[in-house]
Amino acid sequence: MISTTKLAHSGLFVVLLALSTLSTAHEIRPAIIDLTLNENGTYSIDIQTSVETYLVGIGPDVTDTNDAPQAAEYDRYRAMSEQELMPVFKAFAPDLISGIQFQADGLDINLAEPNLTLTSEPDLELAREAVITFTGTLPTGSSSLGWQWDEQFGESALRVSTATGEEIYTEYLQPGVPTGPFDITGAVKQSGFSIFANYIVIGFEHILPKGLDHILFVVGLFLLSSKLKPLIWQVSSFTLAHTVTLALGMLGIVTIPAAIVEPLIALSIVYVCVENLWSRNLSKWRPAVIFGFGLLHGLGFASVLTEIGLSPNHFITGLIGFNIGVELGQLTVIALCFLAVGVWFRNKAWYRSYITNPASIAIALMAGWWVFERTVYGV
Repeated sequence: MISTTKLAHSGLFVVLLALSTLSTAHEIRPAIIDLTLNENGTYSIDIQTSVETYLVGIGPDVTDTNDAPQAAEYDRYRAMSEQELMPVFKAFAPDLISGIQFQADGLDINLAEPNLTLTSEPDLELAREAVITFTGTLPTGSSSLGWQWDEQFGESALRVSTATGEEIYTEYLQPGVPTGPFDITGAVKQSGFSIFANYIVIGFEHILPKGLDHILFVVGLFLLSSKLKPLIWQVSSFTLAHTVTLALGMLGIVTIPAAIVEPLIALSIVYVCVENLWSRNLSKWRPAVIFGFGLLHGLGFASVLTEIGLSPNHFITGLIGFNIGVELGQLTVIALCFLAVGVWFRNKAWYRSYITNPASIAIALMAGWWVFERTVYGV
């Protein structure tokens, strides 16, 4: 018999994992930074973000504004109109400028005071998109640029292009990480490999550590059977499906609102874990069901790529890189599950009673809450 201490530890591990992150309407998204270079030497920088998080000092270690100590202050600013918020933003602007390092040929460019534009979003439970705009003129003859902003402003996707839409440079940046100098004369092209590698990282990080709903779905697949063959059948079905809808979603062929997709993703987790409780082996219909759920998850992945601005000039490269990153993340989750319990306990008589069932119940309860939360309060 397994000891009660082991049972408590296994159950506590899953519960803590499930409670560690919540996906809600107050989720903090990466900023999208569009740097446009004009033929006359002028430039504009448009930063699409949730400006209230900057104003109250919510850092990159927080993924949801409700979890931040500044949550009440954030909500107060979120309720302000653009006219009411503008003085607060103007007072904050010098701190924003001091946290940005924008360079031409290794020399700092002094940024002028930015403008702020807010979208009209009446639902206070939803994040409000802001566009912070800097304009100026590059030093004459500039051949390379560099960008970095303070770690406190979080992750960002930098996209550099000409006024005619010709792409010059793109990169997804972790908090506080600089781009390094990149050529703007056209003499040196950004390699497809660097873009490919960058999107692999984005895809992997969307699973680990950021994709708790996708993590729990994969864990649910693992829990039915820790044997390799049933797991491969399920993961292969899931992979094929989300690859299809990821591509279709990014091409705009299939578009379903996140308010529908996200609750259904949570519901798919509930189904998988509940089925784990009454099925001891992989049923003949399970791969087909998992395929259907994979279609939903693929649309969720597509929304992520849309948010961070997949480069249109490197669509295939970015799409393949992101998908490989997602797969590597999922395989890592499975490997961790094997290392945590599969290798040691999968052949024990008590494995199902003390690991599969308690873990499935805990995950199903958390996902059930997500279904309610995403349905009642929005995504």
